[in-house]
Formats: sequence, structure tokens, C-alpha cells
Amino acid sequence: MNSLTIVFAALGIFAIAYRFYGMWIARTVLELNADRPTPAVAMEDGRDYHKTNKYVLFGHHFAAIAAAGPLLGPVLAAQFGYLPGTLWIIIGCVVGGAVHDMIVLYASVRHKGKSLSHIAETEIGKRAGIIASFSILFILILTLAGLSIAVVNALFQSPWGTYTVVCTMPIAILMGIYMEKIRPGDVMGASIIGVALLALTIFTGPYIAHNPAIAAWFNYSKNQLAILIPVYGFFASVLPVWFLLCPRDYLSTYLKLGTIIALIVGIAYVHPQLQMDSVTSFAAGGGPVIPGNIFPFLFITIACGALSGFHAIIGTGTTPKMIANEKDILFVGYGAMLVEGMVAIMALMAACVLVPADYFAINAAPKAFAALGVSTVHLPELATAVGEQLQGRPGGAVSLAVGMAYIFSKMPVFKELTAYWYHFAIMFEAVFILTAVDTGTRVGRYMLQEMLGKVHPRFVDRTWMPGTALTSFLFTFSWGYLVYTGSISTIWPMFGMANQLLATCALIIGTTMLIRMGKARYAWITAIPGLLMIPVTMSAGYLNIVNNFYPKGLYLLAGMSVVLMILMTLIFIDAFVRWYQLLQTNIQGEPEFT
Repeated sequence: MNSLTIVFAALGIFAIAYRFYGMWIARTVLELNADRPTPAVAMEDGRDYHKTNKYVLFGHHFAAIAAAGPLLGPVLAAQFGYLPGTLWIIIGCVVGGAVHDMIVLYASVRHKGKSLSHIAETEIGKRAGIIASFSILFILILTLAGLSIAVVNALFQSPWGTYTVVCTMPIAILMGIYMEKIRPGDVMGASIIGVALLALTIFTGPYIAHNPAIAAWFNYSKNQLAILIPVYGFFASVLPVWFLLCPRDYLSTYLKLGTIIALIVGIAYVHPQLQMDSVTSFAAGGGPVIPGNIFPFLFITIACGALSGFHAIIGTGTTPKMIANEKDILFVGYGAMLVEGMVAIMALMAACVLVPADYFAINAAPKAFAALGVSTVHLPELATAVGEQLQGRPGGAVSLAVGMAYIFSKMPVFKELTAYWYHFAIMFEAVFILTAVDTGTRVGRYMLQEMLGKVHPRFVDRTWMPGTALTSFLFTFSWGYLVYTGSISTIWPMFGMANQLLATCALIIGTTMLIRMGKARYAWITAIPGLLMIPVTMSAGYLNIVNNFYPKGLYLLAGMSVVLMILMTLIFIDAFVRWYQLLQTNIQGEPEFT
């Protein structure tokens, strides 16, 4: 199978889905109204609620939701073959993930930019809201810890990558000041400045890396990065959104989309054949990368590339507070998820163009690879070309970087730049992930303020800086501690299950809202994917406990998984009871939200 066929098929399906399905939901189901004031307009405060250009907001939202999931998940899922992952990414993204993101964003905009737990309390009941608050906060801490560890592993002892990532911060601040103070609303001018400086940063990266005196300023150990990343998260959470977070995410989107477009062009030029089988023998289990069978682990592993609960946190966090026009919800919510689905397709293709033996050698532990009884093919020369040890580097990041470097190196102009493209890809992945960390931290601060506000009302006042600083510190310390003391192997398996469980919860909450609005005949758009994901997530949680956590003596993670599954089950039960009550009363909708 030629990878180009899959890439253009996905592009065509996503375009059709946006034009017809997405627009139908916007016009018929949600009836988006440009004349209805959004929270960014009605509650403008210049710090959290801030009317934002839809293209800038698209950049922020896409950068925030597109973290490790669409990059690493599809790469790991390549163990099952290219066909299962391709089908789930395309189908799941169109009817699951994009609908999920759009409905959740709409719900938060109509609920004054409030969090998912507040929406759950309003739409389902007080108990559901309380349970959702603790569950979402817990899942968010796990998510940010897992994402940050991925950044640490990508950037430690990598001066080039660290230098580039660090430079995006002052560039973003300059863009923010330019758009807000110097030339208000001049997005084009800020974009030109940002892209030019980013290009200069990328171009000078290799020179920084090969200059020992300068490189030493950007050469950090894992422990040092495990401290610096939470520190960055703290400041990104406290500072006004226009000053750092939003322009940095917008800037990062140029890098992300530019790289993906370049990868599409590379595949179109090179026409690389997929070396991985359509469906491998590991679909039934026993694989060296994912210790489980295709159901349910394919759906849990790909995560953000098709459906992700983390998106519900962003969609009820920073983004709804910046939507300037209600009609922008289609472009930002549905559109950004389709672009993320395309990122996942490209990541899967980059992994599947590698010879299977080389792919497994990179992503499997040495003992697991030795048990396969196969030998590497091109890996030794690839390792020499990039100047790195590649074998036994599980997690997906390295194999994705190698796949991208392989495709780019086949183009005439870039033939001698394999090492450059490899390190560029590592940096690209780190930037992708870090932009979700800063936004997630801010959302966690919002949630903690809402929770503490029930004890001390002043915490709800986001202009009260002591409350903002304290909640930011408490939340950042929580996930920062896990980053400093944990590892991917202890955090990521639980995150995979918890993330999809939260997405399922958000779909169920969205269904409740649609029924309450008198849209019961359209509630299937969220109810079908939500109900289908319940057995997927619950079975994944059970298998994680009995096959992963408990046998390894990870009793705390096993216990936490059980508690989380029970809490989510209670929310589902409350929601189903609420559905019955609403349908019995034949409610015709309520004009305003609380």
C-alpha cells in the first residue's frame, strides 16, 4: 500500500466532513448565532476573558489540544498494522472527536466559559458536578505529568531542541505586546514578525548546538527540566492570556502546521511504500510495544488523534473565554480536531514506512525485541546518519522522528540533512507537547479556583492575585512533583484509560444538554459515540489493573483506577436518570443557560 493514497483519502474525508457534517451540526443542531454575545464580549476582563481573532484562537486551541496523543499514540498503535489505526483515526475523528470538541466548546460558551464540572452540575445534578470536579482535576494532573515527562525525555541533553523551545517564549511575548499594545488587532504583522524570528531560531539551532560555550546554557539534565517546566507552567497560568500563552500557542501552530504540510509534500514526492502489514499478528495480543490486543488498546493508545478527554478540559477552559463570535465554534472546535486527525495520520504513516524489524527495535524493550527473533535492517545506518543510539528507545517519539527524517532525506534538496531533520523532529514534538502543558495548567488553575471558591468566595474572583498565585502554585506543584519522581511507564498507562473515560463523560454530558434544549432528536450525535466508548474504557481500565498494575505491585495506581472508574460510573448513572426525566417531561428547551 502506498502511503500517499491514505494521506489524500484522509484529507478528502476530513474536508467533506467539515463542509457537510460539521456545518449541519452548527446550523441545525446548535443554531449558532453571531448576534448572541459570547463570554469573551460580555465578561471581558483583559486577563482570562478576552475577545480573540478566530485565526489566532484556532492556533491557540489547536496548539493546546494537539499534544503527545496525535504524535506518539498512532506510532505506538502501528504495532497492530496501518489499517486499524487509519480507520479509527478517520472514523473516530469525524463522528467522535470533532463532535465532542464542538459540543463541549458550545456548552462552555453558553455556560459563561465555565468548566466541565460546572456544566455537569447544571445539566445533570449537584452530585455529578462534585464528582466531575475531583475526577477531572485528578485526570488533568495525570495528563500534564505524562505530557511533561515526554518533553523532559525529548529535551534533556539536547541544546538545539531546548534552545528553539526557549526562544518561542520571548518571541511570543513580543507578538503579544505588538498585537495588544503597539498595533492592536494587527494579526498579519504579528504573524510576519513571529514566523521570521521562528525561522531565524530554527536556522541558528545547529550553530548553537555545536558551540560548546553557548550550548552549555541550554544543556539541562532530566531533573533540571523537571523543575523548569513546572516553573514555566506557573507563569503561563498567572500571566494574562494575551501576553504569553495565546501568542506562543499561535506561533507554535505555524511550526506544527508547517511541519505537517512539509511531511505531506514529502510523502507526495517520495511516494514511500508502507512496510508494515495492514493487520499484524499482534492484533490478537502478545505485541512487544503494547501489551494487549487490538480491543480495547487501539482506541486507548491513539487517544488524541481520534477522541480525547483532554480536549474537553481545554474546550471548557481557556478557549470559550476567548471566542469572539459564536459562529467561530465550528471553525475552532470541529476544524481544529480534524487538523489534529490529519496530524495523527501523518504520524502513523511516518512509523509505517519503517521496516517492521527496525520499528520494533526502536519501540520495544531490548528483551522484548530479542524474543521476536528478527534482526534490524536499516537501523544501524540510520543511527549513524542521525548520530544517535536508536535501538531500545520506546515511547514513539524516536521512531516518529526517524520516520520523518527518512522521508525528508529522500528529497533531493534535503538528502544530506538526515541528522538535521531528526533533531528538528525531536524539537517539533517537544513544542507540540509543551503548548498543551501551559494551557492545561491554566485550566487546572481555573478549576481549583472554582472548587476553593465554594469554601472562600474570593477565590472565584480572578482579579484577586493572591488567589490566582496560590491556586497556580498548588496545581503546578501537584503535577510537577509527579514529573520529578515518576516515569512514562508508571503514569502513561493510567492516563490512556482516564483520558478516554473523560471524553466519554463529556459526550454523555453533552447529550444531556441537547435533550434539555429540546434537541432530543439530534442527541444521537453525542449519545452513540459516548455509549460505545463506555465498554471500551471500562474494559481497558480492568485489563490495566489485572494485567499491568496489580502484577507489577503498582497497588496505588490499581486503586486509583478503580476509584476513578467508580466515580465515572456514578456520573453515567445520574446522567441516564436525567435523560429519562427530561424525556418524560417532553421538555421543549430553555432559552438561556445559567
